[in-house]
Amino acid sequence: MGSSVESVTGQDVRGTLPDGLADAIRDTAENIAALLRGVADTGAPVPGSEWTMGEAAAHLAQANELMADIAAGHERSYGDGTPQSLAAANQRALAEFAERGADPLADMIVAQANAYLEAMDQGLAEEAVLTPLGPMSRAVLGSYLLTHMLGHGYDLARAVGRPHMIDAARVELTLPFMITAMPRVTNAAATAGLTARYRVRMRGGTGFGVTFTNGAAAVSPGPPSRPDCTILIEPVTFLLMALGRCEPWGAIARGRVLAWGRKPWLGPRFPTLFTAP
Repeated sequence: MGSSVESVTGQDVRGTLPDGLADAIRDTAENIAALLRGVADTGAPVPGSEWTMGEAAAHLAQANELMADIAAGHERSYGDGTPQSLAAANQRALAEFAERGADPLADMIVAQANAYLEAMDQGLAEEAVLTPLGPMSRAVLGSYLLTHMLGHGYDLARAVGRPHMIDAARVELTLPFMITAMPRVTNAAATAGLTARYRVRMRGGTGFGVTFTNGAAAVSPGPPSRPDCTILIEPVTFLLMALGRCEPWGAIARGRVLAWGRKPWLGPRFPTLFTAP
């Protein structure tokens, strides 16, 4: 974990990240780099994506740089937070960045992940910064960085036919970002008029609560009182579903998602209430 600076009160206030997050960021970047190094043809397609391997890796290098810059206190404009604007910003950034070589991009991905951690050693972890998905603390930005790398790292692992790096421990570390971002990526058409209380639990881990009031979502680290529907989900499946890499009905059919409560029929509807950024 990154170092911290002790304040006059004796409390560590600078550079503090949740336990395990710094190691997860560093290890995930190295895992992705290991998938890329030595790949001769980065023009190969990424399954389920319009991007090639080179484009996906270039996007990761750029995104890691963006988040490191934001953590360091630099203002960076990148869309308006909607999926459409983020997609357009991604395409513009890729068009302006020519590197598609596997080894240089692997080095950039690792270097920029480390740059985020170095910025955390200098800045206040809980101080808010403006990100592509709205304001959040620098520590939650680290959870965002990890989430983003895991999604595209999964894609690159599929492209080269090797195991991905997502596990239950890393999924737990994505939850601060998920809790922050979910109200900002609700599907307005799907949630219109909805009033419901969900409890979402990771199998073998923690979870969170989501309350919809006339379509507006509020997400909390703890469960809501008297939830209408409790969802128990295998952690890797949760992340892949949240990032649009896994179809909910297949996961339900394989027993990776269970729902019960006063209104269990709300369970299968839950993934449709959000749009993956």
